[in-house]
Amino acid sequence: MAKVIGIGETVFDILFKNDTPVKAVPGGSVYNCIISLGRCGVPAEFISEVGDDRIGRIILEHLRENNVDTSAVCCFSGGKSPLALAFLNENNDAEYIFYKDYPNNRLEVEFPAIKEGDIVVYGSYFVLNPVLRAKTKAFLEYAHEQGAVLFYDINFRKKHVTERIKLAEALIENLELADIVRGSADDFRYLYEMDDAEKIYNQKIKFYCPNFIFTSGDGDVRLFTKDGSARYPVKPIEVVSTVGAGDNFNAGVVYGLMTMGISRDALPAMTQQQWDRVMDCGLDFSAHACTLIENYVDKEWAAEYKLKG
Repeated sequence: MAKVIGIGETVFDILFKNDTPVKAVPGGSVYNCIISLGRCGVPAEFISEVGDDRIGRIILEHLRENNVDTSAVCCFSGGKSPLALAFLNENNDAEYIFYKDYPNNRLEVEFPAIKEGDIVVYGSYFVLNPVLRAKTKAFLEYAHEQGAVLFYDINFRKKHVTERIKLAEALIENLELADIVRGSADDFRYLYEMDDAEKIYNQKIKFYCPNFIFTSGDGDVRLFTKDGSARYPVKPIEVVSTVGAGDNFNAGVVYGLMTMGISRDALPAMTQQQWDRVMDCGLDFSAHACTLIENYVDKEWAAEYKLKG
């Protein structure tokens, strides 16, 4: 049976509202996506690293409780599990402060076997980081060679703007390996000082990857493929937190692909109706996540959504 493999950073998120902590949960961009997929019954594995400490043990147990295989999560000594403080503003958007203490030797794990039909989700600084790049690139190239669908969430944060030139080669390699790229308006403002979705696709994405999803907060989601483009309005909701909005959009897109059995070979032949179904799943997952003070869809909603088909 096909599975989803995520590769990305793991942090322990402490959420603040009005400078008061209101929730503490494991997180990370790809982590959040994988937890939501595990809750929906999708076979899932995660490649990451945590400290051999109390926070690390909480994170590992959380993954297992949500049906995610932790065989490829490196549990390191000589450092501490990273923390992320997320401060929600009046619009419930988050500003982050990170605290990290990694050892010299990192991501010392045996990568899982990949087969055709699997989906690999990757993104953020984790797959650009020069310290980890040789290992993450080798895994992504292996997954590509095995015929997996590679879903790349750029998720480029403001704090890395000064590294844009240094990271450009790794970014392009990630785009070249991808079968679907998702990026937010913020990503492209930080990377290229661009905000026009069509220009971004034609000038920065299309040459490397034909399938591109552009999100912009509460603005329309844009889909670009070799056959054209489409717009999808976000679902109206009362927002509690946007921390997991993009991550869960990714989870919904992957869920749609998995439930329809879309392989890499099938991607170029996808109909507009199939893309509509995939994008609707993404919007459903994202909208639900924004109603929670948590980073992922809740278990009851996941069970109902799975039954809905």
